[in-house]
Amino acid sequence: MFAVVMMLLVVMLTTFAIFFVIPKWAGTDPALLFVGKQADPAAIEGIREKLGLGDPVLLQFWHFVEGIFVGRDYSSGPDVIHCSAPCFGYSFRTEQAVWPQLTEAMPVTLSLAAGACLLWLIGGISAGVVSALRRGTIWDRAAMTVALAGVSLPIYFTGLLSLAVFSYQLDWVNVDYQPLTSDPGKWLESLVLPWVTLAFLYAAMYARLTRATMLEIMGEDYIRTARAKGLKERVVISRHAMRSTWTPILTLLGLDLGALLGGAVLTESTYNLPGLGRLAVNAINEKDLPVILGVTLIAAMFIVVANLLVDLLYAVIDPRVRLG
Repeated sequence: MFAVVMMLLVVMLTTFAIFFVIPKWAGTDPALLFVGKQADPAAIEGIREKLGLGDPVLLQFWHFVEGIFVGRDYSSGPDVIHCSAPCFGYSFRTEQAVWPQLTEAMPVTLSLAAGACLLWLIGGISAGVVSALRRGTIWDRAAMTVALAGVSLPIYFTGLLSLAVFSYQLDWVNVDYQPLTSDPGKWLESLVLPWVTLAFLYAAMYARLTRATMLEIMGEDYIRTARAKGLKERVVISRHAMRSTWTPILTLLGLDLGALLGGAVLTESTYNLPGLGRLAVNAINEKDLPVILGVTLIAAMFIVVANLLVDLLYAVIDPRVRLG
């Protein structure tokens, strides 16, 4: 846990430096991004004082971290604005607090990542196991051909193709996003195509990984011993082979799911989903540094937490990890 906290602090410091220190070295004043290039020097100095942009870098970073945990006050003369914790600052463009924007976009990304993850795990692992057990058959070749296509085709191609066919031409689904709380049916309908499109890409990678791992494991001595004891093939595969197969799958899953929870940029942009990915793209286009910083830190947190959970699951799936 200490390592996780230190990792998050390092990520926060590095990200803060990238967005607020390096631009100064490049000759870009963050205060200009807030007030605009046509503002008078007095307005620029006022924003610099209000946001603390003139303070030393480490002091700015301390105020930023402090704002996340206990909130922060922004003062400019007699006017004081309190930003409640967790405070990620205020948008340079809308002047709205960043945290409400993140919490508004987060459920969309969570819904997209969770649904797609379920589909690609079921489809990818099932295809990989069957391909390994039926190596060299027509099913093996067909499954790996589809997997190769899934890995090779970019998501914006499959996304736009599915939109053109299933939404615009056949009119089978409506992809206009609706929140789950307002209409569960329309929420499900709006996410079907994004789920399938995203899952198709990842299922292909998981199918290839599962197949390669299973082929290696099925030749191990303990698998032959289990068969020699008279265990049924189903028991050998489920209790012995799959335990070892899950280890590399979980490793990859921690990285993939953590990254997706930080925003599936291409999928959200293709289907116009108001998630963290699209929020980040809009913030980058508008040079809205606090929003970019907020999305980056949320993504880093998801990746670190996802990998921590994966490490804990290792001991559950493989007893050899607990023995070590």
